[in-house]
Amino acid sequence: MSRVGSYSDDDVAGWLSISPELSGALGAFTDAVYNRNRLPLRVREIARMAVAEANECAVCLGTRDRSGADAGIDEHFYDHVLEWESWPGYSAEERTAAEFAHRFATDHTALRDDEDFWARCHEHFSDEILTDLALSCALWLGTGRVLRVLDIGQTCKLTL
Repeated sequence: MSRVGSYSDDDVAGWLSISPELSGALGAFTDAVYNRNRLPLRVREIARMAVAEANECAVCLGTRDRSGADAGIDEHFYDHVLEWESWPGYSAEERTAAEFAHRFATDHTALRDDEDFWARCHEHFSDEILTDLALSCALWLGTGRVLRVLDIGQTCKLTL
């Protein structure tokens, strides 16, 4: 049961009605991350799932993008997210995005200070793409933590 209101376990959006101004802004940010983002879908999804694992967010862990199959994303892609460093199904670019997302969620100051990582990161991503990745991770980390802390929607599966 959610920690605010009396929303059912699968009501991911109902609680947002309590704060219409902020939820409207969050909705616009979410729309931008999912519909105006310049990240390739596989890069976006591995980063999203790395944050979801760190957050233990059931909503994010159970969410799939409808167009994933067209981008070569199947359940094996999701099954191996915790093995992002070694699973052969991920490209070097995808591994770098997963590392960024994982460290963004778990040890952001060490990530900031890791010059070797940034050198590797710039081999794969432009500043524009890195900005999209960082802002996307900010959405997923913050929203996932809110859902987890308030115990909202922790039993649902979504298709975007």
